[in-house]
Parts: sequence; C-alpha cells; structure tokens
Amino acid sequence: MTTASPAPAPAPAPDPAAAARPRDRAAEQRARNGRRPDRGPVLPDRVSWRAVAVFLVLAFGLAWLVELPVWLSGEGMESELFFPLTAVMMFTPTVAALVTVLLVKRPPSIPRLLGIWPLRPVGRTIGVTLLAGLVFTLLPIAALLLGGAMGLVQLDLVHFGAFAEQLAELGIELKGMPIAAAALLQFAALPLVTLQTAFATVGEELGWRGWLVPNLRPLGVWPALVVSGVVWGLWHAPVILLGYNYQRPDAVGLACMVLWTTLPGILLGWLRLRTASVWPAVFAHAAINATTGTTFVLLAAGQDAADFVWGTFLGWPGLILMTVLVLVVLVSGAWRREPRPGLTLAESRGGAAA
Repeated sequence: MTTASPAPAPAPAPDPAAAARPRDRAAEQRARNGRRPDRGPVLPDRVSWRAVAVFLVLAFGLAWLVELPVWLSGEGMESELFFPLTAVMMFTPTVAALVTVLLVKRPPSIPRLLGIWPLRPVGRTIGVTLLAGLVFTLLPIAALLLGGAMGLVQLDLVHFGAFAEQLAELGIELKGMPIAAAALLQFAALPLVTLQTAFATVGEELGWRGWLVPNLRPLGVWPALVVSGVVWGLWHAPVILLGYNYQRPDAVGLACMVLWTTLPGILLGWLRLRTASVWPAVFAHAAINATTGTTFVLLAAGQDAADFVWGTFLGWPGLILMTVLVLVVLVSGAWRREPRPGLTLAESRGGAAA
C-alpha cells in the first residue's frame, strides 16, 4: 500500500521591508567573531601561560637550531651560511605561532587572532599600513641626519664616500652616472625594496605582533607592548652574539639589541592593537629593515661600523626619535583605542554596549 507524500510547505514570501533594509556588516562581523564560544573570544581575555611557554620555547629553540650550522662552522658572520640561515630564522616565530594555535590553544578563528583577516575596515587597514611604512622609512633617514648633527657619524652628502667604496668592492661601475644620482636611486627604490622585504618580516610579525601581543594583552596594554619588545630583542641572540648589528658578540651587544627592540616593539605592537591587524606592523618592520641599510650610502668613507652604528637608527638618534613617538602615543591616549577584528572603534563600542 502506498501513501502520498505530503506536499512541501510553500516557501515564505520575501519580505520587501527586509530587502530594503541596509546590510548590517558590523552585526555580521560580530557574529563571525562570536563563533565557537567553546574556544573563548577571538582575542584572549586571560593569559594562557602554557601557550605562551610553548610559543617561546619553539620560537627561541628553532632560531638557535637554524643558526647552529653557522656557530659550528667557527666562521661567524663570515660564513656563507650566515645570511641565508638568518633569513630562514625570521620565520621561526610564525612556525611557533602556527604550532601553538593548531596544537596547544586553538582560537575561534586563527586569521582573526593573528590579525591576518579581515581587512575591514579597508580604509583604516590600508591607510595605517601606508602611513606606518612612510613613518618608518623617514625615521632611519632622520636618525642618521641627527647622528651627523650630534657628531656621532660623519656624513658625505656630496661624494658619498662609503657608497663609492662599497661599489668599488663589489666591482660595480656606474659608467658615467654621477655618484649622487646612484645614491638617489637607492632611496627611490625603497618602496619596492620595502615590499620585497615584507615577504621576510611577515615571518617575524605573525609571531610577535600577530600572536604574542594579543595573548599578552590581558596583562594590560603597556605590559604587553614592553614584554613583547624585550622578548623580540632576546630572540635575536643567535645572531647578535655573533657580532651582528653592534659588533659586540657578548652580553653588552645583546643588551643593546634588547634596549633598541623595546621601543619599536612598543610602536609596532600599538599599531597591531590600534588596527586589529598585523599588516601595519609587517610593513613598518619591512621599512625599518629596508631603509636602515640604505641610509649607509650617506656616510663618509673610512668609518668603522662599531663606531658609526651609534649614530644611526640602531643607536642613540634612533632611540631618541622612537622615544618621542612612544611619548606621543602615551600622552595622546591613542593606546586606549582598540577595535575588535573587522570592526571600527564605534562598532566595537556599540557591540560591547549591546
């Protein structure tokens, strides 16, 4: 015996009023941020010390492991492996972050926790990224000029002696191009070089500002920023203790690096919290790396790196200028503005009030 199946219920008629209402993208983003409540909020509301410990052990341990062949070679920075392995070392914080979020403490959304996605609001994310890149391009240049004014370095803005020496060592001939034009080209190429460098700095930033800063944020804004900056400096130990940057392969050189990284660490971490995105920090970091080396074309010939480094962005002028920026962030109260992933400040506050 067969029975007729019941007729399907008619589809509800479309609601013209609902179709006319504007799309509430903020509500949609809040809903996405609130998924998987069993895993907690997208941005942690308490510190998971177990996750932090695993992350730090991996980031530091992998960094030493990567640089181990250089140490075993006995050649230090002269080893042909130094720069290739140092480039690989830059990705160890990202590896540590990915292992931690996949195997130790998985958030509701890995891209939102790390600040990779969403880019909304697009204007804020792109605008702050471009501004951060510009500021951290100008800072190393201003620092070197300040170092020259302070008598810490000797500049040569006419003959570009150090640059001419470098070209001669590399066997590069300008073939009639004035040395000043060649030096200017180095600065004109900075946007492209920064973009290229960002492919490496993203390896560090997904770890330090992407994972560590938000996971330390429950301690308070300033403890999170300062501690992450100190950790960033200590992580450089495998290369600093070989004489990198400060030509001091000892505890003094490492202390100099930690002192220096704390200030940009505060600024890059603040960019991360202010935009809920890691991309401004990625490109600001890339601008630092690209521009600091380029400014050396402005130096006079015959200066020892161990002496002139203190007149550059890595030395006293850089510390002075970044301290000023940190004070501006502190006094202005800008550090209090922290949107949620994918939301504006107003939308974040509105959602909290609701």
